[in-house]
Amino acid sequence: MTPLADLARSMFAAAVAAVSPETLLKRVVFTPDGLRLEDRGFHPRNMLYLVALGKAAPGLAAAFLRRCTRAPDSVFVLAPDGAPTPGSVIGFTRFAGHPVPDARGAAATRELLATLGAATPEDGVVVLLSGGSSALLAEPLQGIDLEEVRALTQALLTAGATIRELNAVRKHLLAASGGRLALAGRAPVLTLALSDVPDDDLTTLASGPTVGDPTTFADALGVLERRGLVLSFPNVAHLLAAGARGTRPESPKPGDPRLARADTRVLASSAQALAAAAEVARDAGLAAYGLTRTLRGEARTVGSALAALAASLAPAEGTALLLAGETTVTVRGEGCGGRNLELALAAAMALADVPERCLLAAGSDGIDGISPAAGAVVDGATIARAAARGRDAAAALGFNDSWGFFQGLPEAIVTGPTGTNVADLVFVLAAGAASDFLPTAPTLTRRAPEFPGGALRRRGRSSRPRHLRGTRLGYTGDNDPPSPR
Repeated sequence: MTPLADLARSMFAAAVAAVSPETLLKRVVFTPDGLRLEDRGFHPRNMLYLVALGKAAPGLAAAFLRRCTRAPDSVFVLAPDGAPTPGSVIGFTRFAGHPVPDARGAAATRELLATLGAATPEDGVVVLLSGGSSALLAEPLQGIDLEEVRALTQALLTAGATIRELNAVRKHLLAASGGRLALAGRAPVLTLALSDVPDDDLTTLASGPTVGDPTTFADALGVLERRGLVLSFPNVAHLLAAGARGTRPESPKPGDPRLARADTRVLASSAQALAAAAEVARDAGLAAYGLTRTLRGEARTVGSALAALAASLAPAEGTALLLAGETTVTVRGEGCGGRNLELALAAAMALADVPERCLLAAGSDGIDGISPAAGAVVDGATIARAAARGRDAAAALGFNDSWGFFQGLPEAIVTGPTGTNVADLVFVLAAGAASDFLPTAPTLTRRAPEFPGGALRRRGRSSRPRHLRGTRLGYTGDNDPPSPR
């Protein structure tokens, strides 16, 4: 790999560090009787319940307990298998399946609903919410079987359903989604959310357990119809159709007076992650541009398009383009991979023999689909490097076997679960005229630094990124990229 790819890895490491649970909880001011976030104070007169849900739940709960002045009277943590879990919260943590829900998640959800059901108006509930909670809060509504939910979730994932489509269905099948968690008891609820969804849409994040749900049974049924799943799941389709006719109670909607005691605030999102990555790029001498935080589309199509954009960048300018969001994969084969690996593989094919360019695509949670990787960083030599090992890029892409292609190559980014989650991050880098980033001879043995990675050493500069030295540069987001060549 090249120094440019090393820089991309350092940018990814800084982005993940910027949204770590410990960093995020510093935004919260703890007081002897509660807490405050910006203009919102939360001071329960009686019991304080702490609930942490999702991929970042253990870390967020641990940071909360480490910094709080008033110890919670009740602590409940629900996380996916493999989530990094500090010892201080291991005794409070339940684990369940993700992204396909399971019986452990259903049992934990019933326990949580019962616990909050005992809360009074004098109590208060703090919910630390992060991505992944949709699948973890797995208890179905009456009349729906968990195995149906499991099978339908897998079918929607295989069909390439978007996160909004998937969660519209979940909010009409699961007992704690779509605002229902906030209605479980009578206590005020303050939700502090780590967003991993486009536009930081709180109704989509974790299927909106504490906010009003603008989607309807008809919307959920429409998802099954568009994805061709009505005949495969007749009972679910029947129940959704019954709800659309008004014979089943809808989820609480925005403006529902019962949700007046529930307040949700975003602690952080991909904006903070991209700001940190941009700072590392600028510190290395590249001009950084935030293109979008709502990246979406078929992963392989997006990868090819971004590679074409990379090739078009003016050769005299060192440039970093930063994006975040969540693409989708329509599964055609039986290989192993994920949306970031597939995006990177398609980009590598389009970048073949294009010098002084690289692209990184990785999940901020350290997990990409069913692979053990977070993603990959590719450049113009990736395809040739892989071919020397007998790897066929076109065959791997056709079989959805992106991990089979990248496994064992220096392009693979393997971090393990990071303990945070703010969507997928994509960086497109062009070296320009900066000699520090010109490609070196391809090699099969040299590897870029493992996560969390180090910044590049440059003459006369510290090897430590400015982000890690305490100076922050703002990220404006969606600003204009440089003009194509």
